[in-house]
Amino acid sequence: MSFRSACRRAGTITGASMALVVGLALPALAHVTINPGTAEQGGWTKLAFRVPNERDDASTSKIEIAFPQDHPLPFVSVRPVPGWKSTLTEGKLPKPIVSDDGDKVTESVLKVTWTGGKIEPGQFQEFEVSVGPLPKNVDKLAFPTVQTYSGGEVVKWTDPPKADGSEGEHPVPTLKLVAAAGGDEHMSSPSVAAINRVSTATPGPSSDVTARVLGGLGIVVGLLGTGIAIARRTRRESA
Repeated sequence: MSFRSACRRAGTITGASMALVVGLALPALAHVTINPGTAEQGGWTKLAFRVPNERDDASTSKIEIAFPQDHPLPFVSVRPVPGWKSTLTEGKLPKPIVSDDGDKVTESVLKVTWTGGKIEPGQFQEFEVSVGPLPKNVDKLAFPTVQTYSGGEVVKWTDPPKADGSEGEHPVPTLKLVAAAGGDEHMSSPSVAAINRVSTATPGPSSDVTARVLGGLGIVVGLLGTGIAIARRTRRESA
């Protein structure tokens, strides 16, 4: 086999491999997702629902996002999206819920709907909401989403994970909840006195060594500069 043929064959194999990788990645990229996908339990966060258009012959014209009813979110606000109208729907929960604070919750935000705009083929749009406080006793929240196209097609992003952990054909957008960083708030932030002790502490041995090294380097640089100046003066005098 000639060198040129070998290069051509290698290029063909590489191209086929890249096509396979891209082909496997595209379905995942086309899913409706929540960004960021992780938030702290008990905290507040901004969620961006990223909605891609999967069709090349129709535009996305409506988005409906259902909010958790087993763990309702007390406060929800919507960020305006140019060209889109948002409608926040509140109502009674299927059954009363006791919040983390012990309060009985009977009503909550059920869903948010965006209409009037369009997501063209090959484009995506993010729909942002601010929510909180997030529950402390669960590790994830699901937000079933319905995407409607201009041609009338409706795609429901409501599939839970499969038994083996893999995604369904239309996975439900899910927010993962993690424990708050630092644990006890009193342990997470140092006191003013501790900060003052750190800022006014006497330099230790490592600081002294650093100072000596820097001082030595300064002396070396000074000697080099003096030598260069003497050499230049000698050259001018001899000329």
